[in-house]
Amino acid sequence: MTRSHLNNTTPIAASLSADRMMISRRGGMLAFVAASTMALTMSLTSPALAEPTASGFVYTADEYGNTVSRINLESGKVDIVPVGITPHNVQFVPGRNLLLAVGMPVPEKEKGAHASGGSHGNKGSGHGDDSHGGSAATGQLIILDTDISSGLKASIAVGGHPAHVIADAEGARAYVSNSEDDTLSVIDLQKGKAVATVPTGDYPHGLRMSPDGRSIYVANVQDGTVTVIDTASLSEAARIKVGSAPVQVGFTPDGSRVYVSLRDENKVAVIDTATRQVSARIEVGRSPIQVHATPDSRFVYVANQGTETEPDDTVSVIDTASGKVVKTIRTGKGAHGVTVSADGGFVFVTNIVDGTVSEISVESQSVIRTYRVGKGPNGITYQAR
Repeated sequence: MTRSHLNNTTPIAASLSADRMMISRRGGMLAFVAASTMALTMSLTSPALAEPTASGFVYTADEYGNTVSRINLESGKVDIVPVGITPHNVQFVPGRNLLLAVGMPVPEKEKGAHASGGSHGNKGSGHGDDSHGGSAATGQLIILDTDISSGLKASIAVGGHPAHVIADAEGARAYVSNSEDDTLSVIDLQKGKAVATVPTGDYPHGLRMSPDGRSIYVANVQDGTVTVIDTASLSEAARIKVGSAPVQVGFTPDGSRVYVSLRDENKVAVIDTATRQVSARIEVGRSPIQVHATPDSRFVYVANQGTETEPDDTVSVIDTASGKVVKTIRTGKGAHGVTVSADGGFVFVTNIVDGTVSEISVESQSVIRTYRVGKGPNGITYQAR
């Protein structure tokens, strides 16, 4: 039985018409909005049967509300804070116990209101369908404590229209894909500044680091490739042609394969990292966006967002042994971001249209809880207790 955490929700910002869901590239560096916390304590519906219980925290980048949300998985409490940017992605950094988020500064006229936007993962989306040459404004990487209510620790300038951010296992460096600039910014987290810029393909978006830390794979939406960056030399080691509109990549924990969402083909490409060649293509749902493997490498979960006019609400579960979809799970409208708990028992999916996060039990392959978060939740990350 599904537990609902959707009541007692307070709006964070003024409403934006549902058909505008694409982040605009706007100019100007703007001051950070002082963070405030809105604690949303969500009540639970008593289940008929005992359900597995996740622990830890989940964070979301609420792109249409200019906020970051934190879900306490044990209590169901959701905290939502404004962050002064239109955050597209978030990343927990275990080595430093920090939270990173990237986006463009919120224009002064939109502070206290929605960012303007449109749907993701379809024509006219923020995933590379529009051409370059919009705003030349500098994007921001912001650093928060995991207690997000304590406010901003630092703000670091990166490139234009930053999309995703990751960090190495030690928490020494962060890496930001800059879609407007076709670059990757390398950030020294101790010094609090960019120390290198690496060229990528056209419109870099999602990226992940290999389990051994030696390479970063970057999905280049507009030229249908994945860039492989050597983390030692900070240079492009290879560029792999994968298919139409790759949005995000995901490694298996042994590092042998990378799964790449092909938004405009409704497929996932599989890269053999030894040969750096595509070894398979797997049919999934409509407009797949983010992908994530379980720690045992058994499954890969794929969020299918659909289109602006017809948002999808499904997650495709790929069995890595057979290379086939073995389950399709219904979540909420606009399924977008995916992360997995450290123990591999739970998968968390942002639903960008519904403004919710779905918690999936890997054991039952079904949604067991739903949480209301900020508006337009996009990127998502997990922190173990």
